[in-house]
Amino acid sequence: MQKFFAFVAPLVASLAAVFVLLALPLRAQVVAGPEIGADVVRLAEALRLEETVALMRDEGLIYGRELEQSMFPGRGGEGWRAAVSRLYDEQAMLDAVMQGFAATLAGADLRPLLGFFESPLGVRVVGLELSARRALIDPDVEQANAEHVDRLLAEDDPRIALLSEFIDANDLIEMNVSGTLNSDFAFYQGLQDGGAYETPRSEVDILRDVAREEDAIREDTRKWLFRFLWLAYSPLSDDELRAYTEISLTPEGQQLNAALFAGFDAMFDDISAGLGRAAARVLTSDDL
Repeated sequence: MQKFFAFVAPLVASLAAVFVLLALPLRAQVVAGPEIGADVVRLAEALRLEETVALMRDEGLIYGRELEQSMFPGRGGEGWRAAVSRLYDEQAMLDAVMQGFAATLAGADLRPLLGFFESPLGVRVVGLELSARRALIDPDVEQANAEHVDRLLAEDDPRIALLSEFIDANDLIEMNVSGTLNSDFAFYQGLQDGGAYETPRSEVDILRDVAREEDAIREDTRKWLFRFLWLAYSPLSDDELRAYTEISLTPEGQQLNAALFAGFDAMFDDISAGLGRAAARVLTSDDL
C-alpha cells in the first residue's frame, strides 16, 4: 500500500497521505499523556490526524482484500479478514502515530505551525487534503484524475511548477520512497518470520529484493503526488499555494514534516510486519 504524505501526506508532510471518517460506535481519541504536551495535541487536532488514521484503516481493509487476491485468491477467508482488521486497529494506529509525532516535536516552538494550521487558510488546506483523499478511494475518480494530471505533466502546465516546489520543499518523493522500502522490508521479514519461505532467507536477500523495486516505487510516488496534490490544491490560488510552501520551508515546517513521517512510518512498519506474518499463516496452512 502506498503511503504518501503531503506536508505532512498516506499519508501523508501536510496531509497528503491519509483520510475518511470511520463508522464505528466509538471513535479513537488524540489523548495527551504525560509525554505528549497540550500544544502537540492541539497541532494534531488542527491537522485532523484522527480522521487521517480513520481513512488509513479504510484503505488498509481495501489493501487487505487486494493482497489476498494477489497472493492467495480465495484462501484467506474470514480468518484473514479478521487478522487484517486487528492490524488496522484505529486506536492502536493513532497511538503509534502520536508517539513518533510527539517525540520528534519535543521541545519545538509550535506557535508558527499552530498559527498557520489554525488560520482560515490552514483549516482550508487540511480540509482540501482530506476531501481529495476520500475522493480517490473511488477507482473511477482516481482513474479520471490520473489521466487528467498526466496530460498536464506532459504539457508542462504552469501549475505543475508550483506543485514541484511544494514537493521539493517537503522532500516528499525521497521520504515516501524510503518509508515504502522500509515497510516492504518489514512485510517480507514478516513472511520470513512466519515460515512462508521453504528455504530461509537472510536479511541481505530480502534487502536485495526490496531494492530492486526502488526505481519503480520512486516513479509511482512521483506520479501519485502530482495527481493527489493537483486534486487537493486546485481550489487554492497560486499565492495560497506559495504560502503553504513557505511555511513548509521554515525550520518549524521541516520539523513537522519529519514528525509526521516518523509517526506514520513507524505505524506502517508495524502493520506491514503483521501483514507478512498473517500472510505466511495463510500460505502455510489451509486456515488462519
